Amino acid sequence: MEEFQRIKRLPPYVFNIVNELKAKQRAEGVDIIDFGMGNPDRATPQHIVDKLIEVSQKGTAHRYSVSKGIIRLRKAICGWYERRFGVELDPDSQAIVTIGSKEGLAHLAMATMGPGDAALVPNPAYPIHPYGFVLAGADVRHVPLIPGVDFFEELEKAIKTSWPKPKMLVLNFPGNPTTQCVDLEFFEKVVALAREYKIWVVHDIAYADIVFDGYVAPSILQVPGATDVAVEFFTLSKSYNMPGWRVGFMCGNRELVAALGRIKSYLDYGTFAPIQVAAITALEGPQDCVQEICDILGITTRITSTESYTLEGDRSARLAAVCTQAGADCYLSGPAAKSYLDEEVFSTRGIRVEWFSYAGYPLYPQLWGEFEHSVSVLDLLFNCGPEAANYMLFNLRTKN
Repeated sequence: MEEFQRIKRLPPYVFNIVNELKAKQRAEGVDIIDFGMGNPDRATPQHIVDKLIEVSQKGTAHRYSVSKGIIRLRKAICGWYERRFGVELDPDSQAIVTIGSKEGLAHLAMATMGPGDAALVPNPAYPIHPYGFVLAGADVRHVPLIPGVDFFEELEKAIKTSWPKPKMLVLNFPGNPTTQCVDLEFFEKVVALAREYKIWVVHDIAYADIVFDGYVAPSILQVPGATDVAVEFFTLSKSYNMPGWRVGFMCGNRELVAALGRIKSYLDYGTFAPIQVAAITALEGPQDCVQEICDILGITTRITSTESYTLEGDRSARLAAVCTQAGADCYLSGPAAKSYLDEEVFSTRGIRVEWFSYAGYPLYPQLWGEFEHSVSVLDLLFNCGPEAANYMLFNLRTKN
């Protein structure tokens, strides 16, 4: 049988691999602490749930919706942008509802890119950012986004040395998996470069509310003229504990909004209408729930009440505290973490750090065998290879 060409370009999906490993360990009776996919595990705020229940009782709410989202939600989205960022948008032509941001990102790539096109994506990146373009048949040019490297210098180099010229740039701040944050001046430079080289910009602001210590995440659409070249995605998954509801949106450039709307009109009928109405309640209702969710995440990030660490500069101390709390004697990490992890902090707690990277899913059995006397807790696996084939494993391992 012939191979499926589109599937052939994709490695096993990172979070599926993590889930398989978790299931195997749990089946063997291992107690797993899951630091894998970011999946909010607390309940959606009650007033949002109540609205869903209320609207679901109406028979008319169970019909097909519209692929670009109901107009009332698009107005709520634009109102959210104006209140939050001081950005005015047209709900008819500059806002579109998506079935979570992941669906929108992949379908935007499909609508605008194809074989022979190239996209610029920071490395490391969240999987859908490069692979949305891979699915669309386009090529991906990776731009290093790591400490000690001038991102804009690398970005401009990638633009000038790539042929054909890249058509689109994807960004994600606050970043996943790096947690890197930027200020508005960063986006001003991005917009200026996009104008100069005639490149579209797609910004994913999924973690806009998950910020700490007084930092406020800016929107790229705050830059004057940004809507000429840019769009921005947001999802209600993180800010409102609504990951399973699958509702988000994209705003900004009219041409890109129309392109996504066109392809979605062929592929889906939009999110379930009661969910869209509940999303209006989320965006327009009390926002103290958002801060409460952030505060809870802030507490868990700081590990314990007796060992509190700031979010900047003490990552080694926080990870070492996790190891101590879990009874771990080993922290296993990919070599990219050498730029920010201090082995001495671990060693003072009697914890050793092991570094290694490897390629390909088939090597996992070898990995588990080598660490068979210390494996107990899974942490995080993510793709970061330029050829979409290399993986790094960040693993917190406890004594059996």
